Amino acid sequence: MAPTSRKRPRRTPPAPAPHRARAAVAPSRVPPARPADSSTRAARVLDWLLQKLPDRYRQKAHDILVLTRMDRPIGAVLLLWPTWWALWLASGDFPSWKLLIIFTLGVFAMRAAGCAINDYADRKLDPQVARTAGRPIASGRVTPREALIVFASLLVFAFLLVLLTNALTIKLSFIGAALAALYPFTKRYTDLPQVVLGAAFGWAIPMAFAAVQNTVPPLGWLLFIANILWSVIYDTEYAMVDREDDIKAGARSTAILFGDADLLIIGVLMGTLTVALVMIGTRAHLGWPYWVGVIAVAGLFAWQQWLIRHRERDACLAAFRHNNWVGLSVWIGIALALAIR
Repeated sequence: MAPTSRKRPRRTPPAPAPHRARAAVAPSRVPPARPADSSTRAARVLDWLLQKLPDRYRQKAHDILVLTRMDRPIGAVLLLWPTWWALWLASGDFPSWKLLIIFTLGVFAMRAAGCAINDYADRKLDPQVARTAGRPIASGRVTPREALIVFASLLVFAFLLVLLTNALTIKLSFIGAALAALYPFTKRYTDLPQVVLGAAFGWAIPMAFAAVQNTVPPLGWLLFIANILWSVIYDTEYAMVDREDDIKAGARSTAILFGDADLLIIGVLMGTLTVALVMIGTRAHLGWPYWVGVIAVAGLFAWQQWLIRHRERDACLAAFRHNNWVGLSVWIGIALALAIR
C-alpha cells in the first residue's frame, strides 16, 4: 500500500480537462457577433472602416453602427427611393445638388435614429425572437441609455440639415420626427404598425415637395399614399419572417393580422400600388420610360409572390430585400421620363 500512496500525489488531473470545461461554457456567455439578418458584405465594410480605431473604441463603435443598422443598408435604401421620387417629381428634372445632399443625408440619419429608438422600444422583445436576439441592446453590447443618446444625436443632426431649407419644410420635420419615435411603440397597441412605418418612412415625400415648391400639391400626397402601400407590402413580407416568434412574444403586425390570407392581401396591395403608380404617371404627364418602369414593378411583384408562396422565412426575407429593385425601377422611370421631356 505504501508505494501506491506515494505515487498518487504525483498524479495530476489531465491539463486539457479544465480547459475543455471552460471552453464548453464560454460560448454561452459570449453574445452573438451580429444579428442573424445582417448583410455579410456590409459587415465587412464596417470592419474595414473601423480597423484603424484603437481597440478600446472599435467594438463600441461597431456596436453603435449595428444598432443604427449600418450593417443592413437595405432599410435606408427603401427610404431613399421614395425620397428621390419626390425630389425629381417636385423639381421636374434633376433636383438641386443642395437639396439632393440634404435629403440623402437626412434619409440615412432619420433611418438610423428610427432603428435606435426601435431597438430601445423592443429591448425586452428582441431577446425572444431568433432573428433579433443578436441586436446590440438585446445582447447587452449597448445600453438603453446609449441608444437614447444616439437617437437624440441623430435627430439633432437631421434637424440641422432641415434648417438649410425653408420654413414649411422645417415645420413638417417635427411631424416626421414624431412619426419616427412613435412607430416602434405601435407594435404593442395596433395590428397595423406597418401603416405607421409607411407614414414615417414616407414623410420625406411631402418635405421634399415643400423644400422645392414651398407647398405640397396633390401629386405629393398621392405619392405619399403610394409609399404607405409599398411599405405595408415589404414590411409585411419582413414580418412574415418572425411571425411565429412575434405571436409567442405578444407583438402585433400585419403579418399576424392577415394570417392565412397574407398572400392574397399582399397581392391586392401590390395591385393597388400599381394603380397608384399609373395615377402618378398620368398626373405628372410622364413619358414612356416611366411606364416601362411601372411594367417592371408589376413583374417584380409577381416574382415576389412566387418567392413567398410557401411562406418560408428565408424566402420572405429575400422578397423583402427584393423591393430595392422596385424602388430603383420607379426612380429610373421618373428620372428618364423627366430627362427626355
